[in-house]
Order: sequence, then C-alpha cells, then structure tokens
Amino acid sequence: MLYKVIFSGRLEFGNSRTYERVFKMFEHRKENYYRSEILLNEEEVFDEEAMALDVPRFIAQSSDKSWRNTINMLKNVAQYAIAGDINGWLLDEGKVVKKAFVEPDSDKAAVQCYLQGRKLVKEDGREDEAIEALNRAIEKFERHAMAYERRGFVNYQLKNFEDAEYDYSKSIDLNPNNPNPYYGRAYLKLLRQDWAGAAADFDKVTKRSIPHQTIYWKARRLKSECHIQLEQYKEAAFDLKLFTNRNFGEGNPNLMWLKKAYFDYGFVLFQQEQYAEAIKAFNTSLDYAEGKGNVSEAEALFYRGLATKKAGKKGFKSDLKSAAAQGLEKAAQVLAEMA
Repeated sequence: MLYKVIFSGRLEFGNSRTYERVFKMFEHRKENYYRSEILLNEEEVFDEEAMALDVPRFIAQSSDKSWRNTINMLKNVAQYAIAGDINGWLLDEGKVVKKAFVEPDSDKAAVQCYLQGRKLVKEDGREDEAIEALNRAIEKFERHAMAYERRGFVNYQLKNFEDAEYDYSKSIDLNPNNPNPYYGRAYLKLLRQDWAGAAADFDKVTKRSIPHQTIYWKARRLKSECHIQLEQYKEAAFDLKLFTNRNFGEGNPNLMWLKKAYFDYGFVLFQQEQYAEAIKAFNTSLDYAEGKGNVSEAEALFYRGLATKKAGKKGFKSDLKSAAAQGLEKAAQVLAEMA
C-alpha cells in the first residue's frame, strides 16, 4: 500500500568535519543497511555550504517500510546535529496516519542548553532562566535559529518587543523555511497595527507549513483579519472560506475561533454584496454558544438584518430590533431611519 509522505525541516551539524562524517554515514547506511529504500537522496538534501541536512518541503508516495526506514535514518543523523528538527507526516487519503518529530538529543552543550531553555519557556515565572539557557545555546552555536526563535517568544512574553523582533528576524535569516519565527514577527506587527506587514509574514507561515499543522490555520485566520483592516475583502474571504471549511479535530485550538471566523466571513461577504452567503455565515456564527474573539451577538444580528434586507427577504427588522435592544446604537439609528 502506498501513502503520501511529507517531510520538512533542517538539521545543522556545525562544522565541516561532522558534516562530512554524517554525509558518508548516510551514503553507507542507505546502500548497505536500508538497500536504498530511503525516500531522501543525499545529493538533494545535504547542503555542504551550510553544513546541514535541509528539507524545505519533500512530498512523495511511499510504502510504510520506506517511511520507517527514512525516519530511522533521520533519527540516527540527528544525534550528530547541533541544532534543528525535522517533521514528518504519513497520510492516507488526506488523513494523518503517523507523525514523526526528529531532533538532536545528544550531550552536546548547545543541544542541552537549547532543550533546557525550551522547557523553561513553558514554565511561568522562569523567563529569565529561559533566556539565560537560550543565550548559552547561541554562544555555543551562533547559527542556532531555533534558539533565537524561542528567545524571541520569551522576549515577547516579557513585552521586550524590539528584542523579540530582532530575535525572530535573526531566526528567519538563519533558517528562512521555519514558519514559527514568521508567526511571531507577524504578531508583533499586529500589535503596532502594521496590517500589511503582518499579512505578508502570516502568508509566509502558510507557505512554510502544511494544513495538518495548527500554526497553518492560526496564520490563515489572522491573515484574514489583516485583510479586513486593509479593506481587502476578496483576500479575506479566500482565507476565511478555507478556515470555515476545515474540519478541525477535537482539541484543536482553532475550534474555538470558528464563531469569530464565521462572523468575519459573513462581514466580508456582506461587503462584497454576496448577501445570501453572508446570511448563512452569520447564522452559523450565531449558532455557536461560545468562542474566542469577543464576537458581539448584537453585531452579528445587525449585519444579518442588513444582509436580509439587501437580499430582499423578510424578517430583517426583528434582527435589527434585537441588536438595538442589546444596546447597539447603529441598529437603533437604522430602525429610526426606516420609521
């Protein structure tokens, strides 16, 4: 049986001696141990100049055996790496059957400092310790893109926004194929209402991740919000159609944003005079009992009422009256103009 497989990531070896050793080991094991049943070709993934194994995006058809062989090979190679990680997905008719995450876990100082820092990032009140550990990882390996990204996140938490943006940008310079620092930098741009800049970075996130990753959909939704602020309703509608059509599994954090996404989708459809579709989107948003994003029921009723009126259908006044009763002044003004 054949599956679809996807690999994405990068492993850094730090010096030419280790790089050459790993390259020769990869060649030998592929031919003699795995009998060439490895999905990755050394000529295509090894980058001598960067001294890294680089897989920006690899997609192929594969047997389960070739998948397992490739993962085992990558795990072996990763123990010689000083930084980086690789993600893998095995798909059957669009559904994830298996996932793999490969990263260095050796006793190298840069590796252990990074792992310690990453762990501390998740613990409240230990931000300073996290930064110290990540600083040590960078001192040991100055091209540690992932340590810069994690330090950027800590600086964001501490509201050191200028330092955070430096770290995210430095991480991108070192490894432009990792979606995480683009997401972090985009969020900083949101804070200062640089909608165009944020949209551009969120777009880069979607191009460097896949729809089976949570970050892909987070970026897709936030990108739509940027387009709304820029009154680019066609672009926003494209992102929101994809987001609202996605079947998020139980426990996926994007689930709690569907109420807001359907409201935004209704709004942009309304702006494009697609009133019947806008009504459907507002209906769905109102059907959700809860959700993130502070969606106002009064606003949803107001725009559904206007869309219903524009569509030439009955019942719009009841929505406007309900919105007005909830204190929405513009709904009361529209009703007064109709009187």
